Parts: sequence; C-alpha cells; structure tokens
Amino acid sequence: MRTVTSQGVTLHVQVDGPDSGPVVMLANSLGTDIRVWDPLLPFLPTGVRIVRFDKRGHGLSDCPDAPYDMDTLVSDAEAVIDTLGLKDIAFVGLSIGGLIGQGLAARRPDALRALVLMDTAAKIGSPEMWQDRIAGLRAGGISSMADAILDRWFAPEMRNDAARLAPWRNMLTRTPIEGYIGCCAAIAGADFTQSTADLTLPVMAMAGSEDGSTTPEMVQATADLCNAAFHVISDAGHLPCIEAPEKVGKLISEFLKEVGHV
Repeated sequence: MRTVTSQGVTLHVQVDGPDSGPVVMLANSLGTDIRVWDPLLPFLPTGVRIVRFDKRGHGLSDCPDAPYDMDTLVSDAEAVIDTLGLKDIAFVGLSIGGLIGQGLAARRPDALRALVLMDTAAKIGSPEMWQDRIAGLRAGGISSMADAILDRWFAPEMRNDAARLAPWRNMLTRTPIEGYIGCCAAIAGADFTQSTADLTLPVMAMAGSEDGSTTPEMVQATADLCNAAFHVISDAGHLPCIEAPEKVGKLISEFLKEVGHV
C-alpha cells in the first residue's frame, strides 16, 4: 500500500501496471474512493501505468476537518505527481476529480499531456446550493441524502437493482462526513471557466445521458470552452465508469491513441 504526504495529510495511492508504461492518472468523484474505477480498468489500454489516489477525506486517506478548498485538492494531486515522479500524464477526472484535473492542467502544463473530463464542469452549481447541501448534511448526515444522491448517480435500471446498488450506497454512506462536507466546500468555491478556456492541451469530455448532477448540457458547455470532443454515454448517470465501463474505456482508449499517448 502506497502513501503520499501533502501538507501534512497522508493520501492513499494505488499504482498498477508497468513502471515504464504511459501514465493514466484517475481522480474520482465526491462520495467515492478509488474502487469507483475498478469496472473500467479492464477496458483501458494494455501496458499503461494507472495511478489512482483517494482524495483527502475519502477512502483510506486522512480526513482533516472541513472545509477544504480546490487549491488544496489540486495541490494534493500535484504532491502525488511529484512524489512518484510522474511525467506526460493523461489525467482522467470524474466530477470533482474533473475540477481537480482542470486546475492541475492550468497549474502544471509541464506534467499533463492530455485531459479527460467525465461528468464534470468548469463550475458546478452555486455557492448557495452547496451551502444548503452542507447544512442538510450537518443536520442529517449523508444517509439522509443518500437516495437523492443515488438518483443523480445512476440511471433507472441501476437504481432498481438493489443488489448492484448496495455496494455503491455503502461506499457513499461510509464516506466520512468531514471529508464529504470538506469537498462540497471546495466545489462551492471552484470556478475554472477562464483557465479552462485557456487550456491548450488535448481534452475530451463525456457525460452520462441520465446524469442528474452535471447534466450533459453542463458538460458540453465546458467542452466547448476548451474545444474538446464531447460524447454522451447512453443509459448512464453521473458515474458512467460503473454503468458503462466498456463504452467509457473505448472512448478513452481511442482518445489516448489519437493524442499519441499509447
């Protein structure tokens, strides 16, 4: 088990694949840990070096008290990159992971060679919306909002399959409340509209057709900012890497070939 220290916080890191392989770095969504990528891994190109990390407050990483800010979360990802000596990275960011990716691409163009934005946007919601959500979480915990969150995460077929849904509900509700709220605060203060419009590296964006958190329209608007190719994943919600891993893997693989990463 690997760890990286960022500003006194210990982050859990998972590395798979050959040390000499082209790097694909994965950053997951709010309320999930690195296991959200497990269904996708078999469909990524062979021979790549896959680097995953749990955000602060999630998975096996430390959970400092809320709030967090996006600059700190970007610095955490940067610490992983610098500690592991990663270069020429294709960064895949899901939801808040996509915000981290946008911030990282603007800050470290020397480290990233390509960016995949999955069910994310340059700005997600409003500060008022997130403060309302934080107040609700403080009052009732994550479990009180779990049904509404899962409705946004998944398409009806997945939501109606109790056995398939249960592990993801457990992952969500077992997320430390301080970690979840801390990341909500980071999203509330994040707006990468201008810096994402200024990006020059290759970018691809995708969204689940049934996403209730970052709608396809929101994701496409961000794709348009940076002249990114945009794809809709049919019959998938906010986490298409779970519901449609083969489709997502095919799109990522084709993109990585187009940009010469594999």
